[in-house]
Amino acid sequence: MKYKFVFVTALIVALTSANLWAQARGGGAAGAAGQRGEAPQPPHTPRAMAPIDLTGYWVSIVTEDWRFRMVTPPKGDFASVPLNQEGIRVGNQWDPAKDEAAGEQCKSYGAPAIMRVPGRVHITWENDTTLKAEMDAGQQTRLFHFGEFQPPATPRTWQGNSVASWETAGGGRGRGAPSGGSLKVVTSGMRAGYLRKNGVPYSEKAVVTEYYDRTTEPNGDTWLIVTTVVNDPTYLNQEFITSTHFRKQADASGWNPQPCTAR
Repeated sequence: MKYKFVFVTALIVALTSANLWAQARGGGAAGAAGQRGEAPQPPHTPRAMAPIDLTGYWVSIVTEDWRFRMVTPPKGDFASVPLNQEGIRVGNQWDPAKDEAAGEQCKSYGAPAIMRVPGRVHITWENDTTLKAEMDAGQQTRLFHFGEFQPPATPRTWQGNSVASWETAGGGRGRGAPSGGSLKVVTSGMRAGYLRKNGVPYSEKAVVTEYYDRTTEPNGDTWLIVTTVVNDPTYLNQEFITSTHFRKQADASGWNPQPCTAR
């Protein structure tokens, strides 16, 4: 009788251990979560892990540099842009008629400048690893690629190749990240173009680093703040930094795609 009792006890222990091992193994992370009474975790894609929601329609609110953004400044007006001597020389050669004749009306709508062009932006997820930003001004489209992105072997474009990453609050951003986090985008491989419509140049060596921050005011308004840092060893003495503001819209009201203009 004693041996029978020991045998039955050992059998129960063995069956219980096997059952627990099968549960843990059978569901992977979901199985482990199930044992702890937790819901299965969503897939770890950039879309699922986004610390802030940037999707929707946004309208630019021009609160600074009005005379450079709302009208075309005169030739040679390079105020606040840290151009070197070569940049000044090239900028003074601006000829909008020549750009029009060459079919290059979009030179001031490239990645270093497009967020400064007044208009509306529509941000959506093209897939789980790519954010798409469409601008009605100039009918431009930018793609922000997360992860290991390999630029295509194609000619340079106005918008270049953009690599994106999420920066969570306290994640090491020197000037301090806002609550929730930010989107960081680094763009290179662009066609040479203009930082402003009056021919302020940037070269093919330019690199653009952007931070997209979202904030909500006490009155309920939601804002998108885009900080743009342009580095260009060809035409700039130092970084050219701007901050551009957009207010969230409830829908596509006012969306008005327009072609690029050179003047």
